[in-house]
Amino acid sequence: MKSLIAVALIILIAGCYSRNPEKTGLEGKALPSYDFLSVDSVTHVNTGNTVEGKPIVLFFFGPSCPYSHAQMQEIIEDIDNLKNIQFYILTISPFNQMKQFYTHYQLNKYPNIVIGLDYKNSFDEYFAVPGVPYTVIYGKDKKMRGAFVGKIYSRQIKEVAEK
Repeated sequence: MKSLIAVALIILIAGCYSRNPEKTGLEGKALPSYDFLSVDSVTHVNTGNTVEGKPIVLFFFGPSCPYSHAQMQEIIEDIDNLKNIQFYILTISPFNQMKQFYTHYQLNKYPNIVIGLDYKNSFDEYFAVPGVPYTVIYGKDKKMRGAFVGKIYSRQIKEVAEK
């Protein structure tokens, strides 16, 4: 039993430091239109209404996941280099947990970051998310460039987005 737990833990940890994109079969496909509830609990935001000519990153997180927190911290610390990328930070966790995450990272300070509740579970259903954090990167043409499970470096986000 202990060896089974140890193997599971190693797989989990290894998955959280993925450096290569996942093979999803969705590479090169257009950005799907997702409707999610904004942190103000009233506004509905749709990814189909994104700013033209900017790469887009969809970051799917778990509010209690330490790797999701580490990924958000990485993005914020390097936000000056990522300012030309539009980020949509999404979760299916309860609204109050999403709001705590938003407040903790003071995401209101970043005009290129929008956080929301994926109340329809559309993201997970479309991508069959294997775990969090899960980051999907689209280029300026709104075509998928790569999907990553686990924490990745901000320079990798920028490199993939600008391909």
